[in-house]
Amino acid sequence: MELFNYFRSSASYRVRIALALKGLDYDDRPVHLAKNEQFNESYSAVSAARLVPLLRDGEHALTQSLAIIEYLEETHPTPALLPAAPAERARVRALAMDIACEIHPLNNLRVLRYLVRDLKVSEDDKNRWYRHWVETGLEVVERQLAARPSAFCHGDAPTLADCCLVPQIFNARRFDCRLEHVPNVMRVFEACMALPAFEATRPENCPDAE
Repeated sequence: MELFNYFRSSASYRVRIALALKGLDYDDRPVHLAKNEQFNESYSAVSAARLVPLLRDGEHALTQSLAIIEYLEETHPTPALLPAAPAERARVRALAMDIACEIHPLNNLRVLRYLVRDLKVSEDDKNRWYRHWVETGLEVVERQLAARPSAFCHGDAPTLADCCLVPQIFNARRFDCRLEHVPNVMRVFEACMALPAFEATRPENCPDAE
């Protein structure tokens, strides 16, 4: 397998975590988003969307982090990142989407660039935008975790939801977001970071880290 990946991409980090949890080896193929390498002809030939992550597994080229992780879950089901019961699987997916669909799209690199370059938003206002959506989005996750406390987002082992939560906290810290209002979120984050799969795949440990 090959993972086209950017060290600061939270979506890429989700997939790195899932691969590590499942003990799967892959070749790292860095794509530097800040240098616009995703628009190079060589990468455009691989990814029509010109986004990361992209996982190439044999003849299959897979995009979108949640879809990639679900593919890994189906092709390498142990250890499981989704519970067996349908309602429990739905809860884990919902927690993952609270982050991947409600928080992340509003603060990814493309959005921040558009705010600054096209809408002429100041750097301070851009950072206020970022912090607002991260802090309020994590409040939603906090309420759900508080309603059903467990060691991780759901139960006693990491799931798809934890793969999404940890990268978002890394981003939150990078932009100095307020996090004291989400104690359950941070408790789960610390539990995840005590595991080798989360520690080994953190951004600064990537081959392309700066």
